[in-house]
Amino acid sequence: MTIGGALAGGLVGTLVLTSLMRAANELKLTRMDLPFLLGTAMSGNRARAKAIGYLLHFCFGLVFALGYYAVFTAIGIAGWGLGAVFGLLHGVFAATALVNVLLPLVHPRMGSPMTGAGDTPLLEPPGFMLRNYGVQTPLVAIAAHVAYGSIVGGLSSLSG
Repeated sequence: MTIGGALAGGLVGTLVLTSLMRAANELKLTRMDLPFLLGTAMSGNRARAKAIGYLLHFCFGLVFALGYYAVFTAIGIAGWGLGAVFGLLHGVFAATALVNVLLPLVHPRMGSPMTGAGDTPLLEPPGFMLRNYGVQTPLVAIAAHVAYGSIVGGLSSLSG
């Protein structure tokens, strides 16, 4: 295992995750747009927010890959299957605590159940397991994160 393998996995895994989510959006399986969700935390300009969001998403993908690598190193094993399990846990965390507890605390343009009628947030709150973005969103998001984790785990195990 090397850190280079984990970072390569993070880059490829994030590309796959982002592509799967974008394709699901275009196929009307979900209304979730991860880059827009992230970018609007930094900018109210929709075009700029999308660009910032893609940059942030790829940076976070690399950071999470380093976290996976730290755990792989600590337990002394990495692989496609173990990475998929990590991706499942990552996806469930992202769809619950991250977007419903942590993100609304710092996201200035996300609505919440407490948002008043006179407020005009740029984003609706995701809801439990992201269901406000469509009933298939939880499955799509978790499947994409499992793919990410599998790629990070697999490429981490191939290196070194």
